[in-house]
Amino acid sequence: MAQHSQTVTGSGIVNLIAGVAATGGLLFGYDTGIISAALLQITPDFSLGTLGQQVVTSAIVAGALAGCLMAAPLSDRLGRRYMIMFAALVFIVGTLVASFAPGVEVLVAARFILGLAVGMCSQIVPVYIAEIAPREKRGQMVVLFQLAVVTGILVSFIVGYLCRAQSWRLMFGLGIIPAVILFGGMSLLPRSPRWLAMKGKLESAFDVLQRLRRDPVAARAELDAIVAMHDEQAPWSALLQPWVRPAVVASVGVALFCQITGINAVLYYAPTIFAGVGFGEGSALLTSIAIGVAMVISTAFGSWAVDAWGRRRLLLRLVPGAAVSLMVLAAMFAQGATHGINTWITAAAVVCYAIFNVGSLSVAIWLVGAEVYPLSCRSKGMSLVAATHWTADLLISLTTLSLVQALGAAGTFCMYAGLNVLAFVFIWRYVPETWGRSLEEIETALKAGTFDRLR
Repeated sequence: MAQHSQTVTGSGIVNLIAGVAATGGLLFGYDTGIISAALLQITPDFSLGTLGQQVVTSAIVAGALAGCLMAAPLSDRLGRRYMIMFAALVFIVGTLVASFAPGVEVLVAARFILGLAVGMCSQIVPVYIAEIAPREKRGQMVVLFQLAVVTGILVSFIVGYLCRAQSWRLMFGLGIIPAVILFGGMSLLPRSPRWLAMKGKLESAFDVLQRLRRDPVAARAELDAIVAMHDEQAPWSALLQPWVRPAVVASVGVALFCQITGINAVLYYAPTIFAGVGFGEGSALLTSIAIGVAMVISTAFGSWAVDAWGRRRLLLRLVPGAAVSLMVLAAMFAQGATHGINTWITAAAVVCYAIFNVGSLSVAIWLVGAEVYPLSCRSKGMSLVAATHWTADLLISLTTLSLVQALGAAGTFCMYAGLNVLAFVFIWRYVPETWGRSLEEIETALKAGTFDRLR
């Protein structure tokens, strides 16, 4: 009975730590999502054409690509916690510059600075959470980061709608609130026990594990397992080793398909696309709020499903629904999305797509990346995952409006439907089941060559 009480207490501490760290995801979501509403005001203010809109939108993605690559060696050297705190400071600076930008050039620079922070958080927050969480709750805890991301997106959509008669500068400026919370909260949290062990600080690692698990015997056993699997910090070239390659293929593939299946095309440009086919500005923004609500609900469901169904099974069950939703959406645009009942079918198809895609690929991307790599190159592996995500995101954000102009909305969404089908095939072939296994057990499977048999 006493042991159960101790477990609950330890879990409470882990939940608190994961919740504070996941505030980085809230900033991630808010700063990437707010552009969809702000762009409707920025475009006439700065006389932006299609290319200008895409550059302003994608600047944060370019910064995120640089930020996630920069974070890996720094987080290995300085620690996961300090890197998250540094990212919070960068969020604050970028938010202030964006809010007072006098012209489009400064705004693009500010969005790039915000992107640096977003990239850092996408790389290091899931790793930090995965390294503190017990195996039985690791999926739910890491997905808390993604839940914070989509909550940030929803908040940005609501703020965009409520501030549509105000300035876009206020939309950007409100992002400073969670940035301050993240910095202050992280200053009170412990360092990653696995990072401490990797640095040879075994007693400090034991102290943290004992605080997290509230059971000295369990903490010592976990530390012994970490030490038994421990290698020195590996260089980037370690990711090219044949025994690590299955982890690279699985994690990078999920990251790539998470983006090229179209979710950020909908996220960034939904109001612009819907306004362009006849929806009023207010109606287009309300459609985005519905999408945001759907994303939060599906991510909350996914946070349960990854530890109830498993990561692989969740992906295989939901991705086909995303493909079907996009096919319906393409058909509606081909027939005339704003005519009669087609308007409602169009909106429903977008919401269903968000539920199926976000509840599967967007839930799994940071979880799979944080789980599958060995400790010696986990930070660098996660950087590769994040870099893949942001490179594909950059491609999407720079081409979506151009694709809509060239192929039409129907052709664009039909293309994304086909990519969802390819994602299903990839998951079936290359993505293993990591549910219920410790990080050290997953690493053992990699070394034994049985990683692809985890089902």
